[in-house]
Amino acid sequence: MGEVKSFLRDLDEAVSRGTPESRARALWHTTDLMVAGRYSEDEIWTFGEVIGRLADEIEVTARAQLARRLARFKDAPVNIIHKLAFDDSIEVAAPVLQESGQLEPYALVANVCIKSQSHLLAISKRETLDESVTDVLVTRGNQEVVNSVATNKGAHFSDFGFLHMVQRAEGDAILAEHLGLRKDIPRHVFQQLIAKASDSVKRRLLDERPDMVEHIRDTVIDVAGTLQSKFGPVSRSYFVAKRVVATQHRQGNLNETSISVYARSHKLDEVTIGLSLLCSLPPDVIERALLDNNRETLLILAKALNFCWATTMALLFLGAKDHRITARELHDLEREYARLNIETSRSVLEFYQSRKNTDKHVEGADSAPKRQDVRAAS
Repeated sequence: MGEVKSFLRDLDEAVSRGTPESRARALWHTTDLMVAGRYSEDEIWTFGEVIGRLADEIEVTARAQLARRLARFKDAPVNIIHKLAFDDSIEVAAPVLQESGQLEPYALVANVCIKSQSHLLAISKRETLDESVTDVLVTRGNQEVVNSVATNKGAHFSDFGFLHMVQRAEGDAILAEHLGLRKDIPRHVFQQLIAKASDSVKRRLLDERPDMVEHIRDTVIDVAGTLQSKFGPVSRSYFVAKRVVATQHRQGNLNETSISVYARSHKLDEVTIGLSLLCSLPPDVIERALLDNNRETLLILAKALNFCWATTMALLFLGAKDHRITARELHDLEREYARLNIETSRSVLEFYQSRKNTDKHVEGADSAPKRQDVRAAS
């Protein structure tokens, strides 16, 4: 590490007084040093800071070369990977957006929300894509992006994503075929697609998907009704909780402290309604975030509200099976939460708000969230 420390001490002079050629040499020397060695997370982060400063001083062509070099490097500094991913030049951003395993789903979502269609196209070609990412790709992406993600076998879609693509496939035979040929397309979505497809698309899908033939002949299902029928009735206690929390919100007393108290008391209804009001999101979205095994959405919402880790941890325990989380998992979640950026998380929340009908706040809603696998409070 002596060579590394010595080199880093000389960096300021290289950046401030050096020529473009000397800065480029310093960049590649630093990159070579990092790739060739084994370093701690803190040391890798420092390398990222150094490389990031040098990258600011070099031309697009050199930054693109750096992006290609780091895109497949599994220990690449997250800070420089994020910097490259959000570069306005697609020549720079594309390699890391398409290949880097250091980009978390929340960062990809933020990128989709603010960058160009070329950036979206690069993301659509990743080896795997989380539902949270495909949701925004099919919403913001142009025709080329949507067709690209529809053909990506490693992409995972939510019901929202599938149904949105069905809507976009009207009049787009290519997208309709791509969508209908996906092995993971749910039955009710396939029926929606067939009901709206042209005769030529129907014939092609009948030939290619014999496994779905009997489903095609069924009556097209009302998707919203189907989803709602999966959930049981809401108890009277929910409406009592709704009235109490809504009143608390109107009086200006709904805040992190009250959410924390509700969570520690295992009051799921109160937490769901409270977060719905604070986030301006429908209660069913909040409830899914609380109970989903993938905790990323909940972490992003908590970070967007600038909740402390203690409050966030209480929310995690509330939604966990039997209110239990292993020490190792909790440690990993804490690290993930610490790494989330508040502004980026808020931009993701703003996207969720724009996607949902935010006029339907809890105080004016006629219906409560459709209860899924609600765990009984202790």
